[in-house]
Amino acid sequence: MKKLSVCVLFGGISPEHEVSLRSAQSVLNNMDKEKYNIFPVGITKEGNWFLFGGTDYSLLPKGRWEDHPENRPAAISPVRGQGLLIFEGDNVVQERIDVVFPVLHGENGEDGAMQGLLQMAGIPYVGPHVAASAVAMDKTLTKLVVDHAGVTQAAWHLVRRGDLTHVATVLDALEGRFSYPMFVKPAGTGSSVGVSKAASREALEKALAFAAKYDDKVLVEEFIHGREIEVAVMGNENPVASICGEIDSGAEFYDYDAKYVTDTSRPYIPARIDEDVQEIVREAAVKVYSAIGCQGLSRVDFFVTYEENRVVFNEINTIPGFTSISMYPKLFEASGIPYGQLIDKLLALALEAC
Repeated sequence: MKKLSVCVLFGGISPEHEVSLRSAQSVLNNMDKEKYNIFPVGITKEGNWFLFGGTDYSLLPKGRWEDHPENRPAAISPVRGQGLLIFEGDNVVQERIDVVFPVLHGENGEDGAMQGLLQMAGIPYVGPHVAASAVAMDKTLTKLVVDHAGVTQAAWHLVRRGDLTHVATVLDALEGRFSYPMFVKPAGTGSSVGVSKAASREALEKALAFAAKYDDKVLVEEFIHGREIEVAVMGNENPVASICGEIDSGAEFYDYDAKYVTDTSRPYIPARIDEDVQEIVREAAVKVYSAIGCQGLSRVDFFVTYEENRVVFNEINTIPGFTSISMYPKLFEASGIPYGQLIDKLLALALEAC
């Protein structure tokens, strides 16, 4: 039986570059070498592409993969049928690629940019296509779609970077709408990059400036007092949701450090909510996934309020983390699909969707 040729893309020009390296390490270590010819292609922060020449994927997380002596420059050609181009001196070697697994988080990997390249190249790939990727990446667009779908979510307000030249006016408007604390997020990042919880006017001003470093659009949301619940969704025409998981951040909120740097956060699988509430969350997750037009996979995040068990949508991630501590693979493992089989299913869904 002919092996499937799979290109795993990682790294990228993104604030989430390091998270991608950790996700890719786990994906590559769990991919069945008997089933697949694997082409691990890394993209540096400067935008250079290399076919990683090593087999020790522990080199990825700290960027040491870039210095491997057997690396070769490479690129995916937008010309249909050319596949992966590997540059060896004056020669170019073409490798057929059956499917791409873009383990790329955030800007230039999760926002539709890479999906557009792969679409032009005619190569199937894991995850949502261009439009759904772009909508899910921009939290303000996501909010509009979710509003239209009738799913409850936190009240929100859009601030443009240019608005901050008159920051006092912006602060007055936000204070007139929301009570403290407020959550402040760049519209187009994941992994809680650039996110702050502001409990005062001074903190809010700093949070707006911080978020504006990452995006022209900044989302300000009301604070929801509740448990942080995550659901993994997988599928094309008939998506299915995993059991619910819960994150106890052990910090002020589940920020980048709590996710990837410190060891304060603790997952609970299943989540510490009633079964009937879990079912409401799972149904809402599939509804959001379908409304945005996702396929393949996404992780959908919610709050469940402490007082009323009210389910409130938070955000969706179309290429969720795949690190050893990430919730997406853990949730499906707890639902009966171990990591290796999960990869098999995602690759099969990519081929089915092309």
